[in-house]
Amino acid sequence: MANEIIRTELKEKGVRQWELAAAIGVSEQTMVRRMRFEMPDEVQLHLLEVIEKVAAKKREVA
Repeated sequence: MANEIIRTELKEKGVRQWELAAAIGVSEQTMVRRMRFEMPDEVQLHLLEVIEKVAAKKREVA
């Protein structure tokens, strides 16, 4: 499966794909399409950083 590290991190941090999409300024459908094929390493690293930020915000609210 493509982008396994992103999928795993989303699951572990409790972040939904739509939340990640909103954080990077794209639609949920665009995010789903991007997840179908392996993204370049630098893009994955950026997304991992964004996932961490979204997860941190969710913890603040909870």
